[in-house]
Amino acid sequence: MGDKNEVKPNRMGLFFVIGIIAIAGFVYWNNSRPQIQVIPYSSFQAYLERNEVNAVKIINNNIIEGTIQNGGGRFRTLIPYNDPTLLPALEEKKVNISGQISGGGFWGLVREWLPWIIFIILFVVFNRQAQLPQSRAMQFTKNKAKRFQNDAEKVTFEDVAGQKDAKYELEEVVSFLKDPEKYQKMGAKIPKGVLLVGMPGTGKTLMARAVAGEADVPFFHMSGSDFVELFVGVGASRVRDLFTEARKNAPCIIFIDELDAVGRSRGAGLGGGHDEREQTLNQLLVEMDGFDQKETVIMLAATNRPDVLDPALLRPGRFDRQVTIAMPDIKEREAIFKIHLEKIPLADEIDVEKLARATPGMSGAQIANMINEAALYAARYNHEKVSETDFDEARDKVIMGVARKTLVISSKERRMTAYHEAGHALLHYYLKHADPLHKVTIVPHGQALGMAMSLPEEDSYSRTRGWIEDRIAICYGGWAAEKLFFDETTTGTKADLEQASEMARRMVCEWGMAEGIGPVSYGEDEAPIFLGREIARHKNYSEDTAQKIDKAVIDILESSRKHAETILHEHKTGLEKLAEALLEKETMTDAEVRELLGI
Repeated sequence: MGDKNEVKPNRMGLFFVIGIIAIAGFVYWNNSRPQIQVIPYSSFQAYLERNEVNAVKIINNNIIEGTIQNGGGRFRTLIPYNDPTLLPALEEKKVNISGQISGGGFWGLVREWLPWIIFIILFVVFNRQAQLPQSRAMQFTKNKAKRFQNDAEKVTFEDVAGQKDAKYELEEVVSFLKDPEKYQKMGAKIPKGVLLVGMPGTGKTLMARAVAGEADVPFFHMSGSDFVELFVGVGASRVRDLFTEARKNAPCIIFIDELDAVGRSRGAGLGGGHDEREQTLNQLLVEMDGFDQKETVIMLAATNRPDVLDPALLRPGRFDRQVTIAMPDIKEREAIFKIHLEKIPLADEIDVEKLARATPGMSGAQIANMINEAALYAARYNHEKVSETDFDEARDKVIMGVARKTLVISSKERRMTAYHEAGHALLHYYLKHADPLHKVTIVPHGQALGMAMSLPEEDSYSRTRGWIEDRIAICYGGWAAEKLFFDETTTGTKADLEQASEMARRMVCEWGMAEGIGPVSYGEDEAPIFLGREIARHKNYSEDTAQKIDKAVIDILESSRKHAETILHEHKTGLEKLAEALLEKETMTDAEVRELLGI
């Protein structure tokens, strides 16, 4: 809330314009009036003697104003002494005489004092506006941090599902903020800064707010991009202002989200060492170095790109500790579901554990989005409660994209799509290491005309060579099915071939899974700091080795392709039955496919 006495900027502009118009109007009015010439009394007597005075006005018995004939204009003169001959001389010359007793009249006072009054009003108003603490000019260089402290916005560790390891590391920070003397007595130095690292949507910001809620201290939240402006020096000024405000409110927590926006390695920007972002980073480094051990101000930051951060930020004394906020496992996903489902009316058949198993690899943000989509589906179809069908549609939308049921597809193309997806789906049942099939559909989703989706039975953090080879074979399932039944293939195999080729090359160059090449890593990722993403692999091997790598990749792809073709040829009848069933039903689940094929 701003100051009640604060004058709004648009009202200030109106006052200024009115004042300028008033002064200009007064000057114009004053200049447009006939000019009065001040003459000596002796000159007035000479004009009177020559009969050149038309009319006079005697003001307060000591001033005479009048007009002179023949374009002489108006005049004014002061009567320097008591002249008894004045009136007789005027009567003799037959001059029209009038009189006035006044200090100049109302308009005389206005003419004399109005410019000064307007000037004083404008001076007072502008001076008052310049002294307001929320002035726009002063506010531009102030930090944009949002402060959270009241109970309505309070978040604790109970509101964060899972992440036990991260909570364990951060409880030390909470303990220090609550009782800093305990650590100071032991001579221990608490970390000045903690960097939260994790994939997007894992809850890094929520975890930072939970730390502040547990410690019950003010929480200043600011994004890294809020520091950087077009004008040089503004970002550094905002950093200084943020740390100054934090020290006044100690103990407290400063949280900078998306730290890589301001903390990327120096020397990689287009502006060299003088651009605004690097000046802001330099000021941030200086402020973090200026923390006294007795100051109970903790710096938290979050990023999903710790590899691009400047090394000076990560050295001890600044961000001493890195805490990984990992993707949730099945138990943590179940806990996340329970938190978000508290406000959702659920049907009786909903099994939270089943939902957690069906969402491997999903982050907390994706799970929250899926639950919201399920609630939207339920409301759209006028359901009283959110059913399992709503969750299935929501999951498919999140994973596969929005269903394009109105897309018009020719019968031939639709038929080829059905056999393509049936080829993918069938291989899930005859490959040893393949994940179980979840659903196969020929309803277009996103850019795909169809999709065969599998779900792993359990969370996995590494993959074996057998699983990867089976996955490559599944990628070739669509291509092999099209070739088997139509003796030609479509452009729909593009994404499958890209995925298969990528996995095969990584098997050779990164994972050491190629026979004849050996467990050697070939190529170095080039990650330009300024761009912040990998756009190429540096070739650090000879042409002879490159030929061996290409041959090993092709051997893996050919072996997997032939394996897929062999399986589909052996089960050609089942493949045809599945494709025809898809043309009729469009979407089939794992249970329906098993029942159809008798597996």
